[in-house]
Amino acid sequence: MMQNNRNYFIAIALSVLIVLGWQYFIMSPRIEAQRIAEEARLAQEAQTTQVQPNAAAPAAGTVAGNLPGSSAQAAAETNREEAIAKSPRVSIDTPALAGSINLTGARFDDLKLKEYRETVDRTSPIITLFNPADTKDGYFTELGYIAGENAGAVPGPTTVWTLAEGDKLTATTPVTLSFTNEAGLTFLRKISVDEHYMFTVEDTIQNAGTANATLAPYGRITRYNKPTTASVYVLHEGFLGVIGTQSGLIEEKYSNIEEEAVANEKATGGWFGITDKYWASALIPQQTLAYESRFSHFTDGQPRFQADYKSDPATVAAGQSTTIKQLVFAGAKEVPVVDGYALDKSWFGKLFSSLRSSEPAAVQSYEVPRFDLLIDWGWFYFFTKPMFKLMDFFYRQVGNFGIAILLTTIVVKALFFPLASKQYASMANMKRMQPKMEELKAKHGDDKMALQQAMMQLYKDEKINPIAGCWPVLLQIPVFFSLYKVIYVTIEMRHAPFFGWIQDLSAPDPTTFINLFGLLPFEGPTFLHLGVWPIIMGVTMWLQMRMNPTPPDPTQAMLFNWMPLIFTFMLGSFPAGLVIYWAWNNTLSIAQQSIIMKRHGAKIELFDNLKGMFRRKPAKTK
Repeated sequence: MMQNNRNYFIAIALSVLIVLGWQYFIMSPRIEAQRIAEEARLAQEAQTTQVQPNAAAPAAGTVAGNLPGSSAQAAAETNREEAIAKSPRVSIDTPALAGSINLTGARFDDLKLKEYRETVDRTSPIITLFNPADTKDGYFTELGYIAGENAGAVPGPTTVWTLAEGDKLTATTPVTLSFTNEAGLTFLRKISVDEHYMFTVEDTIQNAGTANATLAPYGRITRYNKPTTASVYVLHEGFLGVIGTQSGLIEEKYSNIEEEAVANEKATGGWFGITDKYWASALIPQQTLAYESRFSHFTDGQPRFQADYKSDPATVAAGQSTTIKQLVFAGAKEVPVVDGYALDKSWFGKLFSSLRSSEPAAVQSYEVPRFDLLIDWGWFYFFTKPMFKLMDFFYRQVGNFGIAILLTTIVVKALFFPLASKQYASMANMKRMQPKMEELKAKHGDDKMALQQAMMQLYKDEKINPIAGCWPVLLQIPVFFSLYKVIYVTIEMRHAPFFGWIQDLSAPDPTTFINLFGLLPFEGPTFLHLGVWPIIMGVTMWLQMRMNPTPPDPTQAMLFNWMPLIFTFMLGSFPAGLVIYWAWNNTLSIAQQSIIMKRHGAKIELFDNLKGMFRRKPAKTK
């Protein structure tokens, strides 16, 4: 039993050190920085005048050559509303999106997400994704051309398009823009959008001249600022893409690109863009044209991050026309929507294609290669995504993600039940073998080698696994981190309520014992933040620890007593959904262990341990 306890607590101690160190040195400082940055951002947005970059939008070179435009223009001072009013536009109005297309450059630079707000307050502003180039937070997407032989002036950043057909872009009514140059080339740009976040840009180029013309499509996503939220190890924010149909996911942090631009290999097919925690923008070039792409940062003029590409030149014969089709994603990273856009021919992708969650509005398929990787499922994709799918399934049955977490925990416990049953049975057998172990200790005395050999033989004869007690705790660790990943990165968890005071499962429990859970009008320091649910979790963990005898070794006993308190404070700043899972999992483990150990005739130590805590100890005699 002593050996079992030693292994058990070594495993626990290592787990505690890893999680505690990660939380203390990485998560807590970043959560505090995120809070401060968000407060600063909201205060800054309250100002009506901001220092802005140039209106023409600095252009940058790709690996194949320079994109049109200039970055040397003078900066302007204007706010978002004034910037939008300065140029002719066509409005966007869909169930998910609101905004407008700038007819100068046919640029997507005004986009808001109707279904998402900045805070849990339903009166707070809706999320703004794209901003015009002459605002401080400029963020936009632009598609154009680089002129070749006999092409004349082709569409670029300063081209003013004419609205040829339609007056508003909706999910059912596309719009068509037109531009004709001096070389006899007419560009008809048909822009359509689905009910979610995918724009289709279809350019028909007509050559009315007498010579063949060549031109190369380009596209870029330009962003002036990084996200205001602090980066977190479990989440990638920055550049990403699947360049080509056979490649894997490429990810580059903002900090890496600030140091050195990344030129991707020439490829055909795929996609790339810029991602935040919950939102993203991506370019999907015409899948039949080879292209060169790059992730870069520029400091000339207005500092900016940019993901851009240039396709191989296309030839438009005299008197003929050609069509080039490109896609632009701009919106929320909703799992069923993003999955619906994806093309995944792997066995794993096919498996999940049958499990995709249904949406009120159908998701149109665009068959974009591995577009589902736009959501950062992490290295354990094969474990994290199924957990979300299961939770999402329950959510669609009960309408509450908190309850979905509880039901998912039950399913996970049921899946591991055969293994857990063997483990708890082994622990029960260890308890029954305690008298024989004491006999061996008395027989061999200080001969540790002989005692070890005798105990190993006893384990073998009785078919006992001495490290079985470690597995119930170790099995929780991958589940814990996978659930943490799901709660942290999926937008479905953002602002998802549970019951009572928990209005956002992705945020920490807002209550804290420092102000008597809201009765006193002040907030304590972040490192002392401890809400109701972390306390509930700590109590359930403490009860679970009391299911086993207190170790006779003083060091192990101290760890035994302090670990629930350490975990309670450590999880105080974790998302409430994760803390609720842990508390519920502890409760189920207590019930499971009680049933199994009772079935094997082992004594349940919980009640004796609780009584022992309040029993007066005899005075020591001199």
